Amino acid sequence: MVRTGRPPQDPASRLERAHRILDAAAELILRWGYDKTTIDDVARGAGVAKGTIYLHWKTREELFSALLRRDRVAMLEEVAAAAPATLRELVRELAAGLLRRPLMTALMTGDSEVLGKLVRQKRLGAADASQVLAGQMAAFEDYLAVLGRHGALRPGGVPGERISVLSAVLYGFLMTRGMLPPASGPAEERLPALIAETVDLAIGSGTPLDEEGARAVRQATFGYIDGMREIALTKLAASLDVPVETMALTGAEGGRA
Repeated sequence: MVRTGRPPQDPASRLERAHRILDAAAELILRWGYDKTTIDDVARGAGVAKGTIYLHWKTREELFSALLRRDRVAMLEEVAAAAPATLRELVRELAAGLLRRPLMTALMTGDSEVLGKLVRQKRLGAADASQVLAGQMAAFEDYLAVLGRHGALRPGGVPGERISVLSAVLYGFLMTRGMLPPASGPAEERLPALIAETVDLAIGSGTPLDEEGARAVRQATFGYIDGMREIALTKLAASLDVPVETMALTGAEGGRA
């Protein structure tokens, strides 16, 4: 039965309804693709009136943006829970989290079957995709600078080049999935470790760090993750039109990924 009415004014209730709508949208987009998924379909799947969705988001594109932001928060929560202490561990956990999320993988690879006109109209470009891994580029540059000062990176590397290498490795592994004969390609569960290992071999120093250096790198890695979580959560709260504090109190910041 379809429920009508304005989104609840209570932030926790509004948040619950928004998540229910996003759950329905995610299922439908993955099943039919963005182009074939209508607001009417989402409304039926969520058990709300079509007008209620437009009171949460003005356009279908805004709804999809909220869906991706929710996935990003959930991914970063998982990365934080894994407590990576090095660049290699961070890349492995980010790659694993990305591969667990078909919509984010579609964003990274420009999958037109899933994203439809969003890809054809170039609304989702390389800059959007790079944020999935690096978030705020300046913050990632700062993180790499700390690693470089403590001997965790290959000497002489230029920060912008390092990020290009990291992106190329990630895209390369993602884009070649399914292109190689089944017996030739790596198993899906091996991809995160292979991506992380390749990045480490390309830009890492390969030299064990002393206790002080390892501690500094660990703290920088934790700090980078925390910063990205805060940014992602703030953006998601804005997309859901609820205070960040409400999301933290309800434990709903991770979404339904």
